[in-house]
Amino acid sequence: MTDLSDLYQQIIVEHNRSPRNFKRLDDATRTAAGDNPLCGDKITLYVKLDGDVISDIGFQGSGCAISQSSASLMTGAVKGKTVVEAERLFHSFHAMVTDAHAMTDPMSLGKLAAFAGVRQFPSRVKCANLAWHTLHAALAAAAEPVSTE
Repeated sequence: MTDLSDLYQQIIVEHNRSPRNFKRLDDATRTAAGDNPLCGDKITLYVKLDGDVISDIGFQGSGCAISQSSASLMTGAVKGKTVVEAERLFHSFHAMVTDAHAMTDPMSLGKLAAFAGVRQFPSRVKCANLAWHTLHAALAAAAEPVSTE
C-alpha cells in the first residue's frame, strides 16, 4: 500500500470479486430493481424489514466493478440499521460522490469512502449510485424500476 487510493482500489476490487450479501431473499418484505443503461449495470435488491429495522438484505445482478462493489458495501453498511439511518446514509453517500463541496466527511463513511473518487468521473457516479437509489426505492415501496437515465 502506497497511499489511500491504493487501499480504496483494493476494497472495490475485493468486493467485486467476492460480493457480500449476493443472494436472493425469498422472505423479503421489499424488493426493487435498478438499471444503468449507459454501463449495463442491473440490480435487484431484496430487503427484509423487521419493524423499521433492515434485518436482512441481499442483491443479485450484474455490471461493472463499481456498481457491484457499491451494492456489496452498501448491503453491509445498512444491514441492522433503521430505515431512517439507512436513508441518512443514502444521502451522505450520494453527497460524497456527487458534490465536491459536500459537508460529508468521506472518512465518516468507513469503507464506503472508497467511492469518493468517482465524482471525478461523472459516468461512474451512476454506477456507484445505482444500488443506493434502488435501496431508496425499496424502502419507499416504489413500484417503478429505478433507472439512472
